[in-house]
Amino acid sequence: MRRITIAGVRRRASRARAVLLSQKEALAAWNRRRGPHAPVDFEDWAERRLDRGAAGFPEVWRTQIEAFRTPSRVGVLVHAFYPELVAELIAELATIPVEFDVIVTNSTGAALTIDTSALELARNTIVLDTENHGRDILPMVQVVNAGLLDPYELVLKLHTKRSEWRGEHDSLSGSGLEWRTTLLENLLGSRENVETILGAFAQEPDLGVVTAPGSLLGTEYWGADFELAAQLLKRIELGVDQERLQFPAGSFYWIRAFVLQGLRSLMMTEADFDEELGQIDGTTAHAVERSIGLLSTEAGLRMTVRTDLSVLDPEGWRRYLGKAPRIRRARVIPFYLPQFHATPENDAWWGKGFTEWTNVTAARPVYLGHNQPNLPSDLGFYDLRLDAVRQEQMDLATAHGIEGFMYYHYWFAGQRLLNMPIDNLAGGEVNKPFCIMWANENWTRRWDGRASDVLMGQDYSRVSAELFIDDAMHFLADPRYLRINGKPVLAVYRIAQIPDYPSVVEHWRKQASSAGVGELIILSVDVAKEFDGLAGKASAEGIDGTLGFPPHNLLWSWVPHGGLRVDKRFGGNILSYQAMVADAERKMLRLSESSYPGVMVTFDNTARRQWKSDVWFGANPYTFRRWLSAACSAVAEREPDSRVVFVNAWNEWAESAVLEPSRRFGRTYLQAVRDVVHG
Repeated sequence: MRRITIAGVRRRASRARAVLLSQKEALAAWNRRRGPHAPVDFEDWAERRLDRGAAGFPEVWRTQIEAFRTPSRVGVLVHAFYPELVAELIAELATIPVEFDVIVTNSTGAALTIDTSALELARNTIVLDTENHGRDILPMVQVVNAGLLDPYELVLKLHTKRSEWRGEHDSLSGSGLEWRTTLLENLLGSRENVETILGAFAQEPDLGVVTAPGSLLGTEYWGADFELAAQLLKRIELGVDQERLQFPAGSFYWIRAFVLQGLRSLMMTEADFDEELGQIDGTTAHAVERSIGLLSTEAGLRMTVRTDLSVLDPEGWRRYLGKAPRIRRARVIPFYLPQFHATPENDAWWGKGFTEWTNVTAARPVYLGHNQPNLPSDLGFYDLRLDAVRQEQMDLATAHGIEGFMYYHYWFAGQRLLNMPIDNLAGGEVNKPFCIMWANENWTRRWDGRASDVLMGQDYSRVSAELFIDDAMHFLADPRYLRINGKPVLAVYRIAQIPDYPSVVEHWRKQASSAGVGELIILSVDVAKEFDGLAGKASAEGIDGTLGFPPHNLLWSWVPHGGLRVDKRFGGNILSYQAMVADAERKMLRLSESSYPGVMVTFDNTARRQWKSDVWFGANPYTFRRWLSAACSAVAEREPDSRVVFVNAWNEWAESAVLEPSRRFGRTYLQAVRDVVHG
């Protein structure tokens, strides 16, 4: 629903800068570089994903896997290739001091029984047979794709490791047996040792990976895997920085579960992995192993070795006990679009039965690998007239640490639009916080809120903006309404559009006080002055503060089109998500006390504007996690009730700003939120 204002001359100039290489030249340069296709080749993948495709895990698993009814917070993922080593690994798990689940992938070629009877804290165990393909990495990816790692906060990854080649390696010391022993001693070894590791994760929300000394390797050990990793990470529009090439070697580590859960976004299947020929380097499995380090760093997570951990609270490990309370880092509030139901107005303007889904399903990609159309998965093409849909949304949000929703509220000179979902929420019994933002822009045929081709406009001369508070009062009085320090939060999108808005805001405050609602916290959305944002400081204008709403008021950096295979019909803008995140991180270092930061999943309005859209290239769950974590850190010194962070958005499907599960990303964005909020 957010329309972007930018000067036309700047738009034309940006495209001229961006199209630095012709499509033909870029394609020729790429073909000269790439040589024979590897299984993980990006272009091949981009073509494959246009098809319906495979599930990403063995179909036979569907009849075997059932979600654990009471999953633990810690999961142990074991891959078995050498059956004689399995018992040793399972016995070592006795040192884990909290409840845990065991997931075993079995490529031994024989039936495998896992005996956990001696493990007092082992709660759930499953053995899944898989082909001997992709070493321990493809089975791990299949477990991720099947959703089996979804419940966990931390994962311990192990496999039956021999590494007989190590004894002859030029620069790595010790035998394969010595390496395995070192890994096990450092990652398990004793209860006290594991308590230290868990305690470190508990006290540092941005600790991502812990491995053994000597197993955190850098650039010199990438070998033939650099180009393969680069091909793989192009799937999430992420470049590879050669100075950040660090990874946990050996695939033994404790890891924040989100790093593995996020692999779902790479959409890997068995077709991506090489035939098993005894390779010790240069395969997709090796590239994924190394990419774990890149993805951890991109997510804002630190990697370290066991001997470098320092724990301040010796009892910190207890937060991973099943009944331990979760401590919330911040109150995360996504924006919520109520456009997913038919209305008489939309029937008249766009045709019978029109909803946001009409635009969403019509979108087409504008460059190779572009995620369009962006389609829903778990919740499907829902209709907000159904109470069950809103309840399922609430449940999903709650399960992933989301406090509540900020509903876009449309009020045009006394006439309401798209109000059914919030009216039903207010009249129902769903116990979930909510608040509203008055989206006081014109409703236009161009979807950009400008004054041209207005379908329903704001007319403050006919009906005073002072009367808006009367329409909103019953929401503000609701005990479920979102409050900060007991004060209801009311946001306005384009506040300077309102004539004499300081006096209007003062009237709202008086009316709220008279109605028994009490003091309000009135926030202006942080948009540019040209978009009717605040001209001065909020306090000087009678406003309590601002809330961030990316991509407004952050860096717009244009991405060169060369090599992207951009459709010749495209005349819009391709912009850098990575540059915007870096700009946002810098600005949050000097965030004022009255500002509440905002984070953006992405922005891509191709569904609405197709060949003239604005697309933020490089958006992915890992970078999003880093941005969200930085926002939570920016408010960490405030009182707990004031640690509020907004997200664009829960369900802006026509702008691809979506936390809801999608076919492309699954639940990975929600898992990023949960990981950050729960720390």
